[in-house]
Amino acid sequence: MLPQLLISGIAVGCVYTLVALGMTILFRSTTIVNFCHGEFFMLGAFGVLVPLQLFGWPYPAAIATSLVLLLVVGSITERLLIRPLKNAPFVTLAMMTVALSFFLKGVSRFFYGREVVSLPPLLSGDPIELGDFATLFPQDLLVIGFTVVVVVLLAIFFARTRLGKVIQAASQTPRGASLVGINVPLLRNVMWAAGAFMGAAAGILIAPSTLVYPDMGGTMLIRAFAAMCLGGFGSLPGAIIGGVTLGVLENLVGGYVSSSLVEITAYLVIVIVLVIRPQGIFGEWKQSRV
Repeated sequence: MLPQLLISGIAVGCVYTLVALGMTILFRSTTIVNFCHGEFFMLGAFGVLVPLQLFGWPYPAAIATSLVLLLVVGSITERLLIRPLKNAPFVTLAMMTVALSFFLKGVSRFFYGREVVSLPPLLSGDPIELGDFATLFPQDLLVIGFTVVVVVLLAIFFARTRLGKVIQAASQTPRGASLVGINVPLLRNVMWAAGAFMGAAAGILIAPSTLVYPDMGGTMLIRAFAAMCLGGFGSLPGAIIGGVTLGVLENLVGGYVSSSLVEITAYLVIVIVLVIRPQGIFGEWKQSRV
């Protein structure tokens, strides 16, 4: 039982990691916590569902359309809603992202109500038996593999590429970056688009394993936020460790304690971390706009 719970927890935790990474790269480059990131996750799933249901598109075309759509949504969000408030206090920016969250959720409810819809699996095939201890489904293997690829690419981008270093430098000293000729607004726009893309990718990956409905983003936002709290805000390793740890912890709690406690595990993690180590595992004490 334990090996199966661990493997399933890692697969679910990889989805949490993807969502947390989307929020982390945005925070790392703009110092803004995006409270509507859960709705980007939800829109990614609906972006696949709608072309499949209404137009009968093939899966690859629907996925590509959804990802491109969320790139555009992220870019427009930054340009029209966030950039005009660039000098506003954090509370104003936070309320803007919260308002956008409710708006996007309301639009999806207008068209779908509270209908719950399923998506076919991205990968079909027989489960992979790992001896007599556990079973790995093709969908889980896809989620884990995609997460590993994304993590490696992000690590290389921020640590090894000039653009990645420029983005981090621009987030720390925007005025100084502007004075040396760096287009800070463009970089922030790109990172908002990238964050939305990451949220959409996570929504597409998890939708076949769960269900698609307008409120699915709120639950995922809490879990991603818990993963960031656990790992440390702005830390890519923290988002990875936090997401996987939370997924495994939820499965262990559901398997050995009570399934009714799974829904509150993320809240408990947030409370415990804030009491014991507010900066998270990989975080550092510093003044920042979060």
